Order: sequence, then structure tokens, then C-alpha cells
Amino acid sequence: MVDLELDAGLAVITIDRPHARNAISLETMDQLEKALDGADGARALVITGAGDRAFVSGGDLKELSALRTELDASQMAFRMRTICDRIAGFGGPTIAALNGHALGGGAEFAVSADIRVAADDIKIGFNQVALEIMPAWGGAERLVALVGYSKALLLAGTGSIIVAEEAERIGLVDRVIPRASFDSGWRDLARALANRPAGEIKRVMNGATTTEAVAAFARLWVSDEHWAAADKVMKRDK
Repeated sequence: MVDLELDAGLAVITIDRPHARNAISLETMDQLEKALDGADGARALVITGAGDRAFVSGGDLKELSALRTELDASQMAFRMRTICDRIAGFGGPTIAALNGHALGGGAEFAVSADIRVAADDIKIGFNQVALEIMPAWGGAERLVALVGYSKALLLAGTGSIIVAEEAERIGLVDRVIPRASFDSGWRDLARALANRPAGEIKRVMNGATTTEAVAAFARLWVSDEHWAAADKVMKRDK
């Protein structure tokens, strides 16, 4: 099951498959596509898992083991890669809230988001090599962008699984939050991004021209929200 929560500009997509440690099946892909359709227009997006054991434990091997031809495997990989690309290309900031371990395809799912926030007791690893396969959902390329070529090859090539603190140190995770305050911590961060012009900032950071960047600033400058905020600052500083 995949749940979609919409709250004041914030969309939260939760994979809730406790019996499979939130592993992704073909049906999960169906539901993720529908959830992303429903989240369209939100100012920020969170992807997370239910419970505290797993964010996403990868692909559901019990189901995906039925794929025995190269064509079947490539179609599955292309489909899930497209879903991850949709998350990466979402109009507003995207946050992966790592409530539990993110392994294999789960790590790929996590790096499709702009920002990763992790509970302090989770582990993350691109350990597909343990199954004699490789990342196929765009995670290898995104891992290089996050941690650099040599670290990415070392992590994915050996299948190393690392703790949250180490993931933060190398730039794979952006913020580590104590387990006791994890749920409120990621929600506070997500709401802050949803309630600010972070979407415009994301678009500029992703390669806007000078003209586009200045136009985005100008639109914000003349907005009612800007002048309301500016009035509060000017009154406070009198």
C-alpha cells in the first residue's frame, strides 16, 4: 500500500508494506505513479516508509524473481527509474525521510530526492552486488553527484552498508535526527520548505538562465507574501 497525505502545500508519500519491509513490487510502482499524480502541484514532497525498521528495503524479490528475461528486467528497471526521475524532477523540493534502513533499491529511491533526512539509528547501502546485480533505478549516477566518483564506486562496488553518521559525513545524508524526535523533525523541515519560495530556488539551482532567475526573483518581490513579510521586519526594526 502507498499512502498520499496532502497538507497545506505539503505532499507526503508513504510506502506501507510492513510484511515486506516496505519493499517495492510492481503493484507498489502502480501506486507510486498514482500518488505522484495526486501530489502534482504541491509545494514540497516527502517520500518515506511506514514503521521504524525500513525506509525501503529494495525491490520485492519474492515478486520480482518472476522476471527471468532481459526484456522483463529492463522494462521493470526503466519503469522504476522513471518514477525516481519524477521525484527528482518534482516542481518543489523533495525530501526522503529515512525512518528505517534504506538498502539496495531503497537507497536509490532515497537519492532520487533533493534532501535526505535520517533517523540516527538507520543504515544505508547500495548493496545490489550482494545479488550479483547493480543499481538500475538511476541511483548510481545520483550517488556520484552526491559523494563523488571514487566514493560512489567504492560504496556501490563493494556493497558497503554504512550508518547514518557516516552517511552524513560523506554527504549522502543531509541531516541526522535523534529517533525520539525524528517524525516531528522531518515534518518541521518539510513544512518550512513548503511554506517558502524554495521551489523557485530549486528551479534556479537546476540551471535557469540569468533572465529566468531574475524574473523569478521579480515575481516574488511583487508578491503579497513578500510585502507582508517585509512589513513585519520593518515594524520589528523600528
